Amino acid sequence: MAALYPVPFGRLVSRMFRELSRGSSIFDLPSRAFFRGVPGRDLSVAFHGHHAATPLGPAAGPHSQLAQNIVLSFLAGARVFELKTVQIIDNLHVPRPCIDASTVGYNVEWSQELTLEQSLEEYVKASMLIEILVASGVLGLSAADARVVFDMSVGYDLDGIRSDRVRAFIGGMKDATAVVERLRGQIPDEHARYRELPFTTRLSDTLTLSTFHGCPPDQIERIVDHLLREEALHCVVKLNPTLLGPVEARRVFHDVLGYEERIPDEAFEKDARWEQAVDIVGRLGDTAQAVGRGFGVKFSNTLIVENHKAFFPESERVMYLSGKPLHVLAMALVRRFRDTFGDRFPVSFSAGIDRTNFADAVSLGLVPVTVCTDLLRAGGYGRARHYFDDLGKRMAACGARSVEEWVLLGQGEAEASLAAVERAGRVDPGAALACRKALTDRADLRTAAGPEALSAWLAEARLRSTRSYVDRLLADPRYASAQNSKTPPKVGSKLSLFDCLTCDKCVPVCPNDANFTYPLPPLDIPVVKLHGLAGGGLRREEGAPLKVEKRHQLATFADLCNQCGNCDVFCPEDGGPYALKPRFFGSAQAFADAAGEPLSDGVFVARGAGVDTAIGRFRGETFRIERVGDEISFSGPGFDVRFAAERPEETLSGRVESGATVDLTYFRILDWLRRGVLDDAGVNYVNT
Repeated sequence: MAALYPVPFGRLVSRMFRELSRGSSIFDLPSRAFFRGVPGRDLSVAFHGHHAATPLGPAAGPHSQLAQNIVLSFLAGARVFELKTVQIIDNLHVPRPCIDASTVGYNVEWSQELTLEQSLEEYVKASMLIEILVASGVLGLSAADARVVFDMSVGYDLDGIRSDRVRAFIGGMKDATAVVERLRGQIPDEHARYRELPFTTRLSDTLTLSTFHGCPPDQIERIVDHLLREEALHCVVKLNPTLLGPVEARRVFHDVLGYEERIPDEAFEKDARWEQAVDIVGRLGDTAQAVGRGFGVKFSNTLIVENHKAFFPESERVMYLSGKPLHVLAMALVRRFRDTFGDRFPVSFSAGIDRTNFADAVSLGLVPVTVCTDLLRAGGYGRARHYFDDLGKRMAACGARSVEEWVLLGQGEAEASLAAVERAGRVDPGAALACRKALTDRADLRTAAGPEALSAWLAEARLRSTRSYVDRLLADPRYASAQNSKTPPKVGSKLSLFDCLTCDKCVPVCPNDANFTYPLPPLDIPVVKLHGLAGGGLRREEGAPLKVEKRHQLATFADLCNQCGNCDVFCPEDGGPYALKPRFFGSAQAFADAAGEPLSDGVFVARGAGVDTAIGRFRGETFRIERVGDEISFSGPGFDVRFAAERPEETLSGRVESGATVDLTYFRILDWLRRGVLDDAGVNYVNT
């Protein structure tokens, strides 16, 4: 099992500012991809009494688990963070690889990869890092443009949620004072001025319950009732696409969209039926109102399908589908839900969001609109910046200056919606006349309508726009299988430790920012082995030199790599950067812990007190070098020697056991890797 080792808070602070000053990027996201607002447009939204500067967020998943992931989402424009779902069982064995976004999106991963305590700390770290960045002024954001909401997510049964550790997690999110104060002291001296910031300590009082596949309906109601009453939280229930029922779900998925994956019967048998969900939602809405809390729903979880992909381990019988087909299924559920409940409950949305449909989703009044699969594609977090380009252009085209006006105008339903609420007596004639005049004059619709009329008008527009949008979706070939079956191209060559096409696609597609670049001068590494002889002495063996032809090299920071396989999907060469490129560990402990794992080979380097150290594991064998100036100490299986770096064979001394091999190739590889990542040519997690 690949273990994650979160980066210490102080190191994250140092890296943010160092990287921004030297390379005009933060966590490998270039500053040109930073979101800095849409001039003349108010994109702010309300979420259970809180205000966020935009409706976008990362979905509860790989992009909202580690502190740097959340900061990257913020930089790209996200302001409502659906934090990754946590549960009491936090030592799961997740199969690897687990993510394949080559076409529509599949995964076999379904919970946090950190302990509950680590998860709490990562979310607090993320909140503090965002506040430090905003306070620094380097992003040029106003306080209003930086407003964020953190939304917790838990699962999957009542006993687990009632456990002491899960309740401690929830309590820590409601009052993170202790963690904030501990982390405050870890801010490096060079940034000491930020230690006095009034950091947010109430990170969240909203929670989305992940019902996942097979969660019993009675459990859903009991869990939310507990969270509303006992934890005093505003709650959202995340529902499954199987609520469409087997006939309709399969009709849309197979007949309309043309996908061939089989949805197993058990996907419907173990989940709540539509009628059950309607009853549960109605009762929970009444409970929330009675205790003074907000309540809403989210569409949707992924769709369970049978595993037919060789990419995933054979042990996985099913996989979870996301992306474009899920967008259509989930939007069909939004329409069904609103046809049933009208505008009684707020709806959040996460299914197949991308640049072409984000603006439409916002126009339906969905809050938040969150994304996962699209950010796993080439460009990564940087793709989100373009969502706002499209939204801003479309808002400008129809004269919408706020999200509320975009809901009224975005799908062209403003006049019809106003007429409908006027006929129903929900808006008096005088208010309707003022609204029509505002439409003609392109005046502020919010001011013209007044609070009550605006609420009724928006509610009707949300319903009508949802219906018309879903009708168009069902006929849109962009969501059909025929246009979503092409995989990223491969060139037929295999990756190696050094050199590749250096397209750098593997860097942004990693949600954890684990892949990075580093410099190496072109060189020929001599392949020389010195074999210890029984009577003493050494036998020399020389092979063809190992050539490094490119200065620009790629590596993986193993502490942040969960071996999900997504970089392999988008790499033009075969083998996977996470598996075949140098893997650097952030500590000697992480290096030691990886011994015996499937991907145990890697390097740990350190610099201190005039000594550079590099420890490497190659094919399961461990080698170590220590360098003081030009003097080298090199040890490995059966040997411990010393020599001058530039003349190893001529100056070698020390112990070499009979039958042992002093492979100087490993010395040279370790020495060059040490230099490549520790020298100041670039900024990475190793040299920060």
